[in-house]
Amino acid sequence: MIATNAPAPKLNIVVLAAGFSSRLGQPKALAQIHGVSLLRRTVKLAAALRAARIIVVVPPAAGRYCAQGRHRGVTWARNPHRGQGLSSSVRCGLKHAWYCAAVLLLPVDLANLKLHELSRLVQRWQAAPGRIYATRMDTRGVTPLILPKRLFPRALRIMGDMGLRGLLAELPVAQRELVELPSARIDIDTASDLAAARRRWR
Repeated sequence: MIATNAPAPKLNIVVLAAGFSSRLGQPKALAQIHGVSLLRRTVKLAAALRAARIIVVVPPAAGRYCAQGRHRGVTWARNPHRGQGLSSSVRCGLKHAWYCAAVLLLPVDLANLKLHELSRLVQRWQAAPGRIYATRMDTRGVTPLILPKRLFPRALRIMGDMGLRGLLAELPVAQRELVELPSARIDIDTASDLAAARRRWR
């Protein structure tokens, strides 16, 4: 059983799982690696962090999605505007997670994400909770990312798929920190990515 000694009682976790997955050709969150869906694996990681709440942003018709988080105390947030890009799911998740000190934004497609790296990210936030903590990336997004409450209003105004990176760039250096999460570098976007992930796990 996954466990951690880094509880985060004032942190909510928002799992972003409402994308269209057009490049993969099937719902990304439901794609399985050796019998375990990406959504189930991500919710299990989130539960191990012992956050105050876990909110999963899903499409409007989400029956199959909800079955993956059964018995995990998950709040399901349906996103009817997912055609507007990732930012719409961020906005949807933040509206459900408003009463907390910060939110950990967690993509559903990081098949290799490690609990000890996420725990380290949370610990950095606990030491200085006023900052935004993002994953250091070269070409893809900056999530997993911990967004403090004071930045929620700005995040609610972002649009498209690149908004979080733009928000991060606008902040003074003293207010943001990039953290190395090597296991977050592998995401599932295409069928070949999924096949490669299955080979690694085998």
